[in-house]
Amino acid sequence: MNRYTYSCPLRWADADANGHINNALFLRYMEEARTRMFQEVLATDEEGRRQNAFVVARSVVDYRAPLDYREEPVDVHVWVTKGAAATFELAYEIRDADRLYVEATTSIVAYNLNTGRPRRLSEAERDFMARYTQPIS
Repeated sequence: MNRYTYSCPLRWADADANGHINNALFLRYMEEARTRMFQEVLATDEEGRRQNAFVVARSVVDYRAPLDYREEPVDVHVWVTKGAAATFELAYEIRDADRLYVEATTSIVAYNLNTGRPRRLSEAERDFMARYTQPIS
């Protein structure tokens, strides 16, 4: 299994009054991880980024344990579970060596911001995702 792993720093402002990381912020951690994961296939120019964008169509998050604020980062693991012509699904685990905090999925649509419509995934994008594809068991 080939997963992308992002070591995500926790910010003091991410904690709620009880010292736990606010649940809504796990979506931001997932966004940071997938953005870094896809850096090598994202266009480098503005027009290319507009024509070859990705948008989140759906997120499902299962909170498994509270994450207390700390100085050490948490690992966000990302992998592809399925794909089609214009869509794919990413799975996530947010964890450290001892504990699983979140399991999640996002449905992603390849999108052209100029036309406001979905687009087909490019061959390079499909090849990139194939490196991280693992069906959900």
